[in-house]
Parts: sequence; structure tokens; C-alpha cells
Amino acid sequence: LVSAGPTYEKLDPVRFIGNLSSGKMGFSIAEALAENGADVILITGPTSQNTHHENIERIDIISANDLYNACMSFFPSVDGAVMAAAVADYTPGEAKKEKLKKKSDKMQLNLERTKDVAAELGKIKNENQILIGFALETNDEHKNAKSKLKSKNMDFIVLNSLKDKGSGFNYDTNKVSIIDKSGKIDKFKLKKKNEVAEDIVNKLISLY
Repeated sequence: LVSAGPTYEKLDPVRFIGNLSSGKMGFSIAEALAENGADVILITGPTSQNTHHENIERIDIISANDLYNACMSFFPSVDGAVMAAAVADYTPGEAKKEKLKKKSDKMQLNLERTKDVAAELGKIKNENQILIGFALETNDEHKNAKSKLKSKNMDFIVLNSLKDKGSGFNYDTNKVSIIDKSGKIDKFKLKKKNEVAEDIVNKLISLY
């Protein structure tokens, strides 16, 4: 199972809270897994990316709750999951049925926490399943990534920093470090995202 892209949390029929994820990294990982013989379930938020390999089953979702429901449905029957989606941490408490109108110079939004999808999968994964996560950080990168790795019961986490030029959302390149649960850190140079995907998949394969 691979998750990719952003989530959109609706404010009203025409507006949403979202992020700048293009889905390129998650789609590249899905393709690399398929090329290595895996049957892939790709759960993706709104994106212009396309799948190419016949071994990829694409499932389109919109919100963080949609992603949670899809992942919880499919995860028990897969060998592992790569959680590359950029999931909203908060969602509006209520999406308005009609377009919000300008009424004053300020507007206050009431937001609620979304479910932490990777953490929920970490709670239910069995000893034969592998769970891989991503950490996009702007400060205390390794500390924050290691904390997520442990708290979400992941087998390894892929860290990239917005401080690294050419890394992060919307680029065709990425610069990552892979941290596994033994504490080992593999650092990679800036590469095209399809090459980064191959590094991630090779790490995954080494765990089997």
C-alpha cells in the first residue's frame, strides 16, 4: 500500500485547507514497487500525477478522513505500507454547505485534529508487516524524525528538509536520509525522485 499527494479539507463548496504536495514522490515509489514485482494499492489525494504500471491499482481520495478509511480497509491484507501522503493535521469542524461570504476584516476558523493515519496503522500492524513513513521538517530534523519513527511503530522513516535546495514539495528532485528503527542513518545526495524511490524500495526489500 502506498499513500501519495495532499489532502483537501473543505471549508465550503469552493474552498479548502490543503498543502503543496504534488504526489510525485508517492507515485514514484508506487512505480518502483510495481517494477520490482509488487501489486500496489496507491491511495492518492488530488493530484495531476498519473500511474503507468499495470500492477498499480489507484484509489482517489480527498480528505484526511477518506485516507484513514481507505488505509484501514486495505492495510490488514497487505505486506506493508509506504505513507508518503502529506496529510492535514487539522480539518474544519464543519464544512459549510454554502459559500462563505466576506463579512468583516477577520474570520476565525474552528479546526479539529485529524486522525494520524500512520500512527493508527502502527498500532495494528503485525510482525510480518512493514510500515514506512515520511518526515518533512524545517528544524531539529533528525530529532523529530526519530521521534515519529518510534511513536508510530515504523520500520524506517524517510526524512527530507525544506532547508535543502531542490527538496520537498513540487520539485522533480529530493534529498533524503533514511533512518531505521535500529538507529542507522543512510544519507543520500540530491537525486531525481524516481531515483530516490529506488533507494527507498531497495531499503524496503532488504528488510524481507
